[in-house]
Amino acid sequence: MPEFSPRLLRGFVQTVSAELGTDGLPAVLDKAGLSPHLADPAAVARLDASAAAQAYADIQRALRLYFGRGARGILLRVGTQFWERVLDETPLSLKPQITMARTLATASHPKPALDLLAKLLSSKTDDITTHTLDLDLLLVDHASPATHEQHDDEPICWVTLSLTRACLHWAIGRVLDVVERACRATGAQACEFHIKTGA
Repeated sequence: MPEFSPRLLRGFVQTVSAELGTDGLPAVLDKAGLSPHLADPAAVARLDASAAAQAYADIQRALRLYFGRGARGILLRVGTQFWERVLDETPLSLKPQITMARTLATASHPKPALDLLAKLLSSKTDDITTHTLDLDLLLVDHASPATHEQHDDEPICWVTLSLTRACLHWAIGRVLDVVERACRATGAQACEFHIKTGA
């Protein structure tokens, strides 16, 4: 069972609620047969890490069911906006690493920012790993809580994709091309995000 930080889940729920409006998320949850408590940031912050991972996957599935093909755009916007909340929810012990990653990341070498994202999203060491592919980068989400008990014909990790893009833009001031080239929801062993640095 994957794990997800309840603090991050709280920020995610707040971000989705801001995107959909006050009554939007409860309506989405109701249609999917999910508890209305998942729309309450305080309630989700009290979940344990396994239940938070399940809720994170369930909310994204509910959005895909409710909005159909339009869910992609919503989830991409949510992921972009979620980045600022991820930074806000970072424990004090990791705050210095945020400054260091932003200082070290450059347009030609953005990997420190990608390493930071992996650290902030991982519940356990090596949940998410980063790799260099010649001039490009690869983020591999081995745990992928967004795909827990999810099955689809195409990749579904739009939030992680746009979080990755937002993190890199925050660090280097450029929008990089990010593509999910493997997804656990389609049967892959891990979700893989290929980042073209253009270097």
